[in-house]
Amino acid sequence: MTEYPNKDLSFRENEDFQKNAVRKLKALKKQVALGGGEKVIEKHHARGKMTARERIDALRDPETPFLEIGLYTAHGMYEDYGGAPSAGTVFGIGKVHGRDVVIVANDATVKAGAWFPLTCKKNLRAQEISMENRLPIVYLVDSAGVFLPLQNEVFPDKEHFGRIFRNNAVMSSLGIPQIAAIMGPCVAGGAYLPIMSDEAMIVEGTGSVFLAGAHLVKAAIGEVIDNEELGGARVHNQISGVVDYRMPDDKTTLATIRDIISKLGESGKAGFNRVDAVPPAYKPSDIYGLIPRDRTKPYDVREILKCIVDDNELVEYKAEYGQTVLTVYARINGWAVGIVANQRLIVTNGKGEMQIGGVIYSDSADKAARFILNCNQKKMPLIFLQDVTGFMVGSRAEHGGIIKDGAKMVNAVANSTVPKITIITGNSFGAGNYAMCGKAYDPRFIFSWPTSQIAVMGGSQASNTLLSIRLGQLKKQGKKITDEDRQHLLDTIQKQYEEQMDPLYAAARLWVDGIIDPAETRDVISHCLEIVSNNPDVPRFNPGVIQT
Repeated sequence: MTEYPNKDLSFRENEDFQKNAVRKLKALKKQVALGGGEKVIEKHHARGKMTARERIDALRDPETPFLEIGLYTAHGMYEDYGGAPSAGTVFGIGKVHGRDVVIVANDATVKAGAWFPLTCKKNLRAQEISMENRLPIVYLVDSAGVFLPLQNEVFPDKEHFGRIFRNNAVMSSLGIPQIAAIMGPCVAGGAYLPIMSDEAMIVEGTGSVFLAGAHLVKAAIGEVIDNEELGGARVHNQISGVVDYRMPDDKTTLATIRDIISKLGESGKAGFNRVDAVPPAYKPSDIYGLIPRDRTKPYDVREILKCIVDDNELVEYKAEYGQTVLTVYARINGWAVGIVANQRLIVTNGKGEMQIGGVIYSDSADKAARFILNCNQKKMPLIFLQDVTGFMVGSRAEHGGIIKDGAKMVNAVANSTVPKITIITGNSFGAGNYAMCGKAYDPRFIFSWPTSQIAVMGGSQASNTLLSIRLGQLKKQGKKITDEDRQHLLDTIQKQYEEQMDPLYAAARLWVDGIIDPAETRDVISHCLEIVSNNPDVPRFNPGVIQT
């Protein structure tokens, strides 16, 4: 591994810009990780309870990586209710006795672990990852139940609260081990989650589980009883038999879960090709200087790949054809992969025509579709690096069949059966997001860099389009618009649109699984590849109808 050789002034300016974005992100990460704040954590400890993050750390193997998903969920949302950092739930994939396990922990320092709408979405994402990758899942339950002011957004729909219990049943039928620990309140419909798991345990003195708490029982049937006698640890171990183990404290509970997982049988691997890893050609941190701070400037994505893939393991497929999309066979930390990456250089096609970087043309779409088919034939996971402004438009593109070729690429992405991992490195606009395996196309994991943008189109084009619509509406109302009014409207629209393009906006809504440090891209992809290899079932690729 060597350093990138041309660290000129432009490189250093780019590097400073990217590092500053990463510093801001790490500061926010530290703040979000505190959940409800230090004072609430102290009260939590005073009751003899560990926090959600402390429980996860005690459960997983020491000194092993933890791939957290949805750290920034609900960021900037629910502010009318005091906010909900990480949507009151911490989850990710960690090692327990060397085995990958999905761990979900309610954060009771945030509104007593109540379920907001995005808490529900986040828990469903945890179950989706468990099912897709055939990973055991552990639920560390400590929740006051649905956040009632927003119950209409949590309770009745297909992707709401009830879907979680439906998934419990489906996961059981798939043979996916589910272990639950009731480490605090577990109320109403939420009571079904731990009890529909394969094994459930409860912590003496702090854990309780019931369909209705003492206050509701009194209101409903007039019975006077306290929560411990209604649904505490002794009741559900000695009388109801609802739970399987009674635990004296958090520490013993987590040790018992580790012991159960240590005895799970093996279910096989996917069999993806892997050899001994070779370091990349350039240091991963050189990525900082290779991405222009001005997102309109071109750059060679091959240089980025040299910071990610194993050295001398990059082979371009159709290198001289459809050059605005790179398709390469490579290895990342020894794993054989196919990479589809947007090329930001201005290039010339075989007809001598100039093509704009970051735009998908007919030849690029055709090449990518064929490459995706090849990777499925070879049983190679696919990595998508998105920096795309969309498909080419205009009469020449339309007459050349851009819709047909674009559909061909989207079809191949949609029907691909090998695991797909997406990294949004820059722009992710319009149908380019779809063709490059955005969230709607079922990537096993999807992350973005701190300076990425996700939107239906670029900020300038969108703002001017929205301005035209607004001016038209005002004109119909008979209002006279001055140049000053027009500029104020444009500024307001641009500000709102820029906020919605921010990766934090996407991460808050779980459009992406998280925002990662660009220098950690190689490690994150490698970790994801190890996780996806746990599912031995890779169906045969059926491309559907792809017009030639």
